[in-house]
Amino acid sequence: MRRAVCPGSFDPVTLGHLDIVARASKLYDVVHVAVMINKSKQGMFTVEERIALIEDCTASYGNVVVESFHGLLVDYCKERDIPAIVKGLRAVSDFDYELQMAQMNNGLSGVETLFIPTNPTYSFLSSSLVKEVAAWGGDVAHLVPEPVLAALGTKLRRS
Repeated sequence: MRRAVCPGSFDPVTLGHLDIVARASKLYDVVHVAVMINKSKQGMFTVEERIALIEDCTASYGNVVVESFHGLLVDYCKERDIPAIVKGLRAVSDFDYELQMAQMNNGLSGVETLFIPTNPTYSFLSSSLVKEVAAWGGDVAHLVPEPVLAALGTKLRRS
């Protein structure tokens, strides 16, 4: 079975993230979406909320498993016998960082990294920008799936 992982913080998941996951799901039998746990960062959404949103948004793909992880991504891959990491690249600046990570991951464990160029529609998109625009009352409906838009609205009304 061909398996890959799409890692990230997904705080929140955007249409750009989902584009990469959807494309990976056409290439692999199983795609794991690994939601990073970073104890030093306070996210807008809890890890559990992020997992639920991603599960909701990827349910129609039929071959996506969503889990959290803490620690080295290569350890996550080893534990699940995943030979490939799939990453989306928005710009050359992403490549510089991601190439170093790919080489380190390969050196540590032999896990390969495949880069998928982001759909130009989402080349500027990041979770941070979505949260900032939404916090200032901007329209992000064209940047996130409907469940995330609703969850963003709920979070922002509470704060």
